[in-house]
Amino acid sequence: MMNWFSINWHAIFVPSISILELVIRGSLVYLALFSVLRLLPSRQMGTLGITDLLVVVLFAEAAQNAMASNYTSITEGAILVGTVIFWSYFLNWLGYKLRIVQRFLNPPPLLLVKNGKTIERHLQRELITEDELKSKLRQQGVEFLADVKLAYMEADGSISIITSESKLVARE
Repeated sequence: MMNWFSINWHAIFVPSISILELVIRGSLVYLALFSVLRLLPSRQMGTLGITDLLVVVLFAEAAQNAMASNYTSITEGAILVGTVIFWSYFLNWLGYKLRIVQRFLNPPPLLLVKNGKTIERHLQRELITEDELKSKLRQQGVEFLADVKLAYMEADGSISIITSESKLVARE
């Protein structure tokens, strides 16, 4: 009964493994997972599908032990969270400063349709069927593929469309 109210402050706040080891583990796992996710095709086209969610959950579970072995203190958790936040911010900052890094972080739009004709090799590269593409076009109010002047898959997986009817608006 007495153990219910006793608190081991040492175990809560004092790391059980080296802080440098935590930072190195967190950095390596973050950069490895980032690279893997960046290289996968944007299969779900701007949406978070069930397979994406499953990948994230499995990555989190697999990465937990690699990142921290068996950490137990709040301090160790905070160091790992700080390491992940640092890398996320640093990569965004680096992409802002260096164009070559930006191209890796956010690739240029990929042309999927030109003048009503699909570009099959680009659809295959992103694992998009023509039916899925047509579905996305319909969701944006485009009924026929022939009405599409240009359609691009953006870096975030969404599809932007320029129709034959699009007109340039003069800016004053």
